[in-house]
Amino acid sequence: MYVDITVKISPRTLQDAQGNEKKALVGHLGTHFDVMDKEFPLENIRRDGLVFDVSAVRDRDISVGDIDTEKIKAGDFVIFRTGFLEESGYGTSEYFKNHPQLSQELICLLTEKQVSMIGIDCAGIRRGAEHTPADQRCANRGIFVIENLCSLDSVLRGASCAACTVHTYPVNFTGMTGLPCRVVAEI
Repeated sequence: MYVDITVKISPRTLQDAQGNEKKALVGHLGTHFDVMDKEFPLENIRRDGLVFDVSAVRDRDISVGDIDTEKIKAGDFVIFRTGFLEESGYGTSEYFKNHPQLSQELICLLTEKQVSMIGIDCAGIRRGAEHTPADQRCANRGIFVIENLCSLDSVLRGASCAACTVHTYPVNFTGMTGLPCRVVAEI
């Protein structure tokens, strides 16, 4: 079974996103990753994936203790379902400014485990001024951060963690700071 976990963009979501986030242009619109001066390796188009449900975490950063880190192996595409996209709606001011974020400790652990990609169903793994440095730190270790995923509950199917195969196809743009991509989970 295939689940498209890519945010759908309509004229309305385009207008909302561009009205609430100055970077929500072609490369940073919808499901995408920030290039961070790196080239997306084609071997990343198909990865073992783990989706963790962290939607119960509120009023604090998502931490190492919130997931079963023993399940993560090198090369995995690790995805976090916060539920925030479903709650606030993609493109709203709230969505871009007040989304959940991963703790610095969790980001460090994921880099130490040498995952290939980190995905999240909100506008980034860190907020505000910490967004770009967190993405760059990951990119410098060969890890791409994919933002604005959706429909992760369909992959989890009530579980707190689900394994799947993740297919990621970025648009073949060049000279852009962000690359929109289509992401599909195979269960």
